[in-house]
Amino acid sequence: MIFKWVVPDDGPESMETFLTHLGLSRSFISRTKFNGGALFVNSHQRNSDYPIHPGDVIRLVAPPERSADNIIPSDLPIHVLYEDQDLLIVNKPPFVASIPSPQHPRDTMANRVKGYLHEIGNESDAVHVVSRLDRDTSGVMLFAKHSLAHSLLDHQIQSKAMIKEYFAVVTGALAPGSGLIDLPIDRAPDSLYARMVKVGGKASLTAYTVDTTTAQASIVSVRLLTGRTHQIRVHFDALGHPLVGDDLYGTTSPLIDRQALHAHVLRLRQPLTGQNIMVTAPLPPDLCSLRAMVWRAAEK
Repeated sequence: MIFKWVVPDDGPESMETFLTHLGLSRSFISRTKFNGGALFVNSHQRNSDYPIHPGDVIRLVAPPERSADNIIPSDLPIHVLYEDQDLLIVNKPPFVASIPSPQHPRDTMANRVKGYLHEIGNESDAVHVVSRLDRDTSGVMLFAKHSLAHSLLDHQIQSKAMIKEYFAVVTGALAPGSGLIDLPIDRAPDSLYARMVKVGGKASLTAYTVDTTTAQASIVSVRLLTGRTHQIRVHFDALGHPLVGDDLYGTTSPLIDRQALHAHVLRLRQPLTGQNIMVTAPLPPDLCSLRAMVWRAAEK
């Protein structure tokens, strides 16, 4: 794949600086050079430290995409929320893992997306997972169609330009209004999976707004300001309000057979064009039913 840019009047002095200002990482630029790609200025191949000037045309020839052999294509369907030449955004159902593992080697979203890329005849079937979700969490999941888009999207995540909003139902009555949970998260002792709030852990910020509250449960809109493993689940457990149905940080529930968590809205910039994109994943039936129960209880 070939990507093209024109250096603006106020452009930086070197090609590498120009590309990093666009959001490309230095590691991606280095991989381009050493893995079969190339950089050109005005049709002449150059190194990344080459000086550039306003009006120069820069072309990046991306190295060949490498498909992971351990991701076996699946013909199971996916629900596409948004797609263009660089991105694929899907609505992940609950009880489907994001990526293959020994426990789930074939039926994951990565397997399904690879099968979909085969089906549509995409230039590459390499699967670039930009955002993962826990197996039992449903909602918006973002994939890149090539490594350049993946690098640029990672930059958006690191710079906090990408916004992720979640629908959640937590146990008990949360006070109406909004709040910010600022508690560090680390691995729980003797566990590779569970996390906990712990002094010295990674800084973790979760903003939330209470939409509906009852004595038994509260509906909250949640915005992740950092992206730690199980962050929403750990933070609400630390407040004494674990998610309804969360059997790892709380207890199982007769109302829903998973944690009540859904990646509802994703806001980002199209990595190559800069267009603002907002994608919403509708609530699945189990969360619609749970929401209706909370609403009815709140009306009594």
